[in-house]
Amino acid sequence: MNVLIIEDEASIARRMQKLLIEIDPDITVIETLCSIEASVAWFKSHTEPDLILMDIHLADGSSFEIFSEVELNCPVIFATAYDQYAIQAFKVNSIDYLLKPVNKEDLADSLKKYKRIQSSAKPNAVDYTVLAEMLGVRKADFLKRMVIRYGDVIKAIEVKDVAYFFTDEKIVFATMNEGKSYPVDFTLDQLEKKLDPERFYRINRKFLISYESIEKMISYSKSRVKITLQPECELEVISSTERSGDFKEWLAGK
Repeated sequence: MNVLIIEDEASIARRMQKLLIEIDPDITVIETLCSIEASVAWFKSHTEPDLILMDIHLADGSSFEIFSEVELNCPVIFATAYDQYAIQAFKVNSIDYLLKPVNKEDLADSLKKYKRIQSSAKPNAVDYTVLAEMLGVRKADFLKRMVIRYGDVIKAIEVKDVAYFFTDEKIVFATMNEGKSYPVDFTLDQLEKKLDPERFYRINRKFLISYESIEKMISYSKSRVKITLQPECELEVISSTERSGDFKEWLAGK
Protein backbone atom coordinates (compact mmCIF):
# COMPACT_ATOMS: atom_id res chain seq x y z
CA MET A 1 0.00 0.00 0.00
CA ASN A 2 1.37 3.39 -1.03
CA VAL A 3 0.84 6.18 1.51
CA LEU A 4 1.45 9.91 1.10
CA ILE A 5 2.08 12.05 4.20
CA ILE A 6 1.23 15.76 4.18
CA GLU A 7 2.58 17.31 7.38
CA ASP A 8 4.56 20.52 7.91
CA GLU A 9 6.34 19.43 11.10
CA ALA A 10 9.24 17.20 10.07
CA SER A 11 9.48 15.40 13.42
CA ILE A 12 5.78 14.45 13.32
CA ALA A 13 6.07 13.31 9.70
CA ARG A 14 9.04 11.08 10.58
CA ARG A 15 7.17 9.62 13.53
CA MET A 16 4.09 8.89 11.39
CA GLN A 17 6.25 7.14 8.82
CA LYS A 18 7.91 5.05 11.54
CA LEU A 19 4.55 4.07 13.05
CA LEU A 20 3.07 3.16 9.68
CA ILE A 21 5.88 0.73 8.91
CA GLU A 22 5.74 -0.74 12.42
CA ILE A 23 2.00 -1.37 12.01
CA ASP A 24 2.26 -2.76 8.48
CA PRO A 25 5.70 -3.49 6.96
CA ASP A 26 4.06 -3.69 3.51
CA ILE A 27 3.29 0.04 3.60
CA THR A 28 5.47 2.28 1.46
CA VAL A 29 5.58 5.99 2.25
CA ILE A 30 6.10 7.34 -1.24
CA GLU A 31 6.56 10.99 -0.27
CA THR A 32 6.33 13.47 2.60
CA LEU A 33 5.06 16.94 1.68
CA CYS A 34 4.98 19.99 3.93
CA SER A 35 2.82 22.63 2.23
CA ILE A 36 -0.26 23.29 0.10
CA GLU A 37 1.90 24.52 -2.77
CA ALA A 38 4.12 21.43 -2.77
CA SER A 39 1.11 19.11 -2.46
CA VAL A 40 -0.77 20.64 -5.38
CA ALA A 41 2.34 20.44 -7.56
CA TRP A 42 2.88 16.80 -6.55
CA PHE A 43 -0.70 15.73 -7.32
CA LYS A 44 -0.56 17.38 -10.74
CA SER A 45 2.43 15.27 -11.74
CA HIS A 46 1.89 11.95 -9.91
CA THR A 47 -0.64 9.16 -9.70
CA GLU A 48 -2.80 9.25 -6.58
CA PRO A 49 -1.56 7.13 -3.65
CA ASP A 50 -3.71 4.49 -2.01
CA LEU A 51 -4.08 6.60 1.13
CA ILE A 52 -3.17 10.09 2.39
CA LEU A 53 -2.30 11.05 5.95
CA MET A 54 -2.93 14.79 6.09
CA ASP A 55 -2.50 17.48 8.72
CA ILE A 56 -5.26 20.11 8.51
CA HIS A 57 -3.13 23.11 9.46
CA LEU A 58 -0.10 23.61 7.22
CA ALA A 59 2.38 26.47 7.26
CA ASP A 60 0.84 28.11 4.19
CA GLY A 61 -2.82 27.59 5.11
CA SER A 62 -5.54 24.99 5.49
CA SER A 63 -4.96 21.68 3.73
CA PHE A 64 -8.55 21.84 2.47
CA GLU A 65 -7.27 24.34 -0.09
CA ILE A 66 -5.59 21.41 -1.84
CA PHE A 67 -9.02 19.99 -2.75
CA SER A 68 -10.00 23.22 -4.48
CA GLU A 69 -6.91 23.02 -6.69
CA VAL A 70 -6.89 19.32 -7.63
CA GLU A 71 -9.50 16.57 -7.75
CA LEU A 72 -8.69 13.70 -5.40
CA ASN A 73 -10.50 10.39 -5.17
CA CYS A 74 -8.28 8.53 -2.74
CA PRO A 75 -9.23 8.28 0.95
CA VAL A 76 -7.73 10.65 3.51
CA ILE A 77 -7.03 10.24 7.21
CA PHE A 78 -6.80 13.68 8.80
CA ALA A 79 -4.71 14.65 11.79
CA THR A 80 -6.54 17.30 13.77
CA ALA A 81 -6.73 19.17 17.03
CA TYR A 82 -10.36 20.20 16.46
CA ASP A 83 -13.00 20.04 19.17
CA GLN A 84 -15.68 17.36 19.53
CA TYR A 85 -18.22 19.16 17.32
CA ALA A 86 -15.80 19.28 14.43
CA ILE A 87 -14.79 15.67 14.96
CA GLN A 88 -18.44 14.72 14.51
CA ALA A 89 -18.21 16.23 11.02
CA PHE A 90 -15.52 13.70 10.17
CA LYS A 91 -17.69 10.83 11.41
CA VAL A 92 -20.72 11.98 9.43
CA ASN A 93 -18.62 12.22 6.27
CA SER A 94 -17.12 8.74 6.71
CA ILE A 95 -13.58 10.06 7.05
CA ASP A 96 -11.33 8.88 9.82
CA TYR A 97 -9.35 11.29 11.94
CA LEU A 98 -6.47 11.25 14.40
CA LEU A 99 -6.21 13.58 17.34
CA LYS A 100 -2.74 14.98 17.86
CA PRO A 101 -0.44 13.78 19.25
CA VAL A 102 -1.01 10.66 17.17
CA ASN A 103 -0.43 7.33 18.92
CA LYS A 104 0.22 3.92 17.42
CA GLU A 105 -3.06 2.32 18.53
CA ASP A 106 -5.22 5.04 16.98
CA LEU A 107 -3.26 4.97 13.75
CA ALA A 108 -3.61 1.18 13.57
CA ASP A 109 -7.38 1.48 14.06
CA SER A 110 -7.56 4.07 11.27
CA LEU A 111 -5.71 1.76 8.90
CA LYS A 112 -8.11 -1.07 9.76
CA LYS A 113 -11.05 1.22 8.99
CA TYR A 114 -9.45 2.18 5.67
CA LYS A 115 -9.08 -1.49 4.73
CA ARG A 116 -12.71 -2.22 5.68
CA ILE A 117 -13.95 0.68 3.56
CA GLN A 118 -11.81 -0.35 0.59
CA SER A 119 -12.99 -3.94 0.77
CA SER A 120 -16.66 -2.93 0.75
CA ALA A 121 -18.57 -3.26 -2.49
CA LYS A 122 -19.10 0.48 -2.85
CA PRO A 123 -16.98 2.78 -0.67
CA ASN A 124 -18.69 6.02 0.30
CA ALA A 125 -17.59 9.08 -1.65
CA VAL A 126 -16.59 12.09 0.42
CA ASP A 127 -17.32 15.72 -0.38
CA TYR A 128 -14.31 17.53 1.07
CA THR A 129 -15.83 20.92 0.24
CA VAL A 130 -18.82 20.21 2.47
CA LEU A 131 -16.52 19.00 5.22
CA ALA A 132 -14.43 22.16 4.99
CA GLU A 133 -17.56 24.29 5.32
CA MET A 134 -18.74 22.30 8.35
CA LEU A 135 -15.40 23.00 9.98
CA GLY A 136 -15.55 26.68 9.11
CA VAL A 137 -12.62 26.46 6.70
CA ARG A 138 -13.36 28.75 3.78
CA LYS A 139 -10.58 29.68 1.43
CA ALA A 140 -12.21 32.92 0.32
CA ASP A 141 -12.46 34.33 3.84
CA PHE A 142 -8.90 35.64 3.97
CA LEU A 143 -6.94 38.04 1.81
CA LYS A 144 -4.75 36.15 -0.67
CA ARG A 145 -3.13 38.98 -2.64
CA MET A 146 -2.97 42.76 -2.72
CA VAL A 147 -1.97 45.54 -5.08
CA ILE A 148 0.78 47.91 -3.97
CA ARG A 149 1.99 51.18 -5.46
CA TYR A 150 5.37 52.84 -5.13
CA GLY A 151 6.16 55.77 -7.37
CA ASP A 152 4.66 55.04 -10.77
CA VAL A 153 4.94 51.28 -10.29
CA ILE A 154 1.91 49.08 -9.58
CA LYS A 155 2.66 45.58 -8.34
CA ALA A 156 0.54 42.62 -7.20
CA ILE A 157 1.93 40.60 -4.31
CA GLU A 158 0.87 37.29 -2.76
CA VAL A 159 0.07 37.41 0.95
CA LYS A 160 1.81 34.04 1.38
CA ASP A 161 5.05 35.80 0.39
CA VAL A 162 4.70 38.46 3.14
CA ALA A 163 6.77 37.93 6.28
CA TYR A 164 5.23 40.74 8.32
CA PHE A 165 3.50 44.13 8.22
CA PHE A 166 4.58 47.16 10.23
CA THR A 167 3.81 50.84 10.49
CA ASP A 168 6.40 53.61 10.47
CA GLU A 169 5.66 57.34 10.28
CA LYS A 170 1.95 56.51 9.83
CA ILE A 171 2.65 54.39 6.72
CA VAL A 172 2.00 50.64 6.70
CA PHE A 173 4.61 48.47 4.98
CA ALA A 174 4.62 44.83 3.90
CA THR A 175 8.01 43.16 4.27
CA MET A 176 8.38 40.25 1.88
CA ASN A 177 10.17 36.99 2.64
CA GLU A 178 12.90 38.12 0.23
CA GLY A 179 13.56 41.21 2.37
CA LYS A 180 12.01 44.05 0.35
CA SER A 181 9.37 46.30 1.94
CA TYR A 182 6.49 48.00 0.14
CA PRO A 183 3.86 50.51 1.33
CA VAL A 184 0.30 49.11 1.35
CA ASP A 185 -3.12 50.79 1.24
CA PHE A 186 -4.42 49.11 4.39
CA THR A 187 -4.23 50.00 8.05
CA LEU A 188 -3.01 47.35 10.47
CA ASP A 189 -6.53 47.24 11.93
CA GLN A 190 -7.91 46.39 8.49
CA LEU A 191 -5.22 43.79 7.80
CA GLU A 192 -5.80 42.13 11.16
CA LYS A 193 -9.38 41.40 10.07
CA LYS A 194 -8.51 40.36 6.50
CA LEU A 195 -5.58 37.99 7.14
CA ASP A 196 -5.62 34.38 8.30
CA PRO A 197 -5.30 34.55 12.12
CA GLU A 198 -3.55 31.19 12.19
CA ARG A 199 -0.65 32.65 10.23
CA PHE A 200 -0.60 36.32 11.28
CA TYR A 201 -0.73 37.87 14.76
CA ARG A 202 -0.90 41.52 15.85
CA ILE A 203 1.74 41.67 18.58
CA ASN A 204 1.43 45.42 19.23
CA ARG A 205 0.17 48.64 17.64
CA LYS A 206 2.98 48.64 15.06
CA PHE A 207 3.51 45.01 14.02
CA LEU A 208 1.44 42.24 12.45
CA ILE A 209 3.76 39.27 12.01
CA SER A 210 3.58 35.83 10.43
CA TYR A 211 4.50 32.72 12.36
CA GLU A 212 7.24 31.92 9.85
CA SER A 213 8.94 35.31 10.31
CA ILE A 214 9.83 34.63 13.95
CA GLU A 215 13.53 33.80 14.18
CA LYS A 216 14.16 34.25 17.91
CA MET A 217 12.26 35.21 21.07
CA ILE A 218 13.49 36.19 24.53
CA SER A 219 11.65 37.13 27.71
CA TYR A 220 11.36 40.86 28.29
CA SER A 221 10.16 43.06 31.14
CA LYS A 222 6.50 43.05 32.29
CA SER A 223 5.86 39.57 30.83
CA ARG A 224 6.53 40.83 27.32
CA VAL A 225 8.42 39.02 24.55
CA LYS A 226 11.20 40.55 22.46
CA ILE A 227 11.22 39.13 18.95
CA THR A 228 13.86 38.92 16.24
CA LEU A 229 12.24 38.78 12.83
CA GLN A 230 13.49 37.33 9.57
CA PRO A 231 13.98 39.27 7.34
CA GLU A 232 15.62 41.56 9.88
CA CYS A 233 13.73 44.68 10.94
CA GLU A 234 15.48 47.88 12.01
CA LEU A 235 12.69 48.71 14.46
CA GLU A 236 12.50 47.10 17.90
CA VAL A 237 9.86 44.36 17.99
CA ILE A 238 8.31 43.69 21.41
CA SER A 239 4.89 42.25 22.18
CA SER A 240 2.61 44.56 24.13
CA THR A 241 1.88 43.64 27.74
CA GLU A 242 -1.84 43.18 27.11
CA ARG A 243 -1.24 40.92 24.09
CA SER A 244 1.61 38.79 25.44
CA GLY A 245 -0.62 36.12 26.97
CA ASP A 246 -2.69 35.68 23.81
CA PHE A 247 0.50 35.76 21.73
CA LYS A 248 1.93 32.79 23.63
CA GLU A 249 -1.32 30.87 23.14
CA TRP A 250 -1.23 31.71 19.42
CA LEU A 251 2.32 30.36 19.23
CA ALA A 252 1.10 27.13 20.81
CA GLY A 253 -1.71 26.86 18.26
CA LYS A 254 -4.51 27.42 20.77
